[in-house]
Amino acid sequence: MTEFEPLAQRIPLLSHVESTGSTNTDLIRGSADGSLPNHTELPDFAVRVADFQTAGRGRSGRAWTAPAGSSLFVSVLLKPQPAIAADAFSWLPLMAGLAMSRAVQRILPAGVEVGVKWPNDVLIESGSAAAKGFGGHLKVSGVLSELLPDLSGVVVGAGLNLTQSKDELPVETATSIRLALAESESSAQTPSRAEMLGSYLDELQALYRPFVAAAGDAAASGLREAVLLNCLTLDRRVRVILPDASEQLGVAKGIDFSGRLQVLFDHEDAVRAVAAGNVMHLRHN
Repeated sequence: MTEFEPLAQRIPLLSHVESTGSTNTDLIRGSADGSLPNHTELPDFAVRVADFQTAGRGRSGRAWTAPAGSSLFVSVLLKPQPAIAADAFSWLPLMAGLAMSRAVQRILPAGVEVGVKWPNDVLIESGSAAAKGFGGHLKVSGVLSELLPDLSGVVVGAGLNLTQSKDELPVETATSIRLALAESESSAQTPSRAEMLGSYLDELQALYRPFVAAAGDAAASGLREAVLLNCLTLDRRVRVILPDASEQLGVAKGIDFSGRLQVLFDHEDAVRAVAAGNVMHLRHN
């Protein structure tokens, strides 16, 4: 029995593999070893978890690797039943970021701020020098979502840094649960991957079920309000790198009813909705 098997009773399907190219790809195309069919044959909320990814990706196609067993690599197939309008799928990545943020907050002291940098990077408050240049926070988790080829849903993949030391992290603006617990002087032990996976899936289901029941209406389901309350980007000075590689500075003012970030850019008179782009929090004083 693997550490994840007890969770299988709580979800429609859970598949664990020691190593794979990408858990997202496994759920979309089927696994290379034949242990998973493609998404058309999988149930809503099917889960794929791996110890190690050889072709893991972050946003903008950046490579993302970590020592085997040091991180949680998980993808969830969200294929709403009954079906909802495809334009509501834009809320699913934000939902996943919020769910992971809540799971992380559960195991850190209440006084340590945990939240999301729009759209779904999970950040933890830190007093380190690196954090001061990154808006006062360090990144512990990221989400990469991919639309299914038949437009029936989305696969949301998440990576969470658990046990890495500072030297094992890819950039100085990243952290791990282990490091965050140490900085906060908490006596709590770093949770296992299974414990964090169970917490994340519980939080994701708690957000997903009302959203589907409300036919993808983020306002009616309470998702939009919850995302707004958890978003660390709002009311901050930001640098936005847009898909055409241009950069603009401004202040994040809100999140619209499609999940887009509303930014008042410098020298502009009205807010502009940003659907895609790399948003950076400017230096925390």
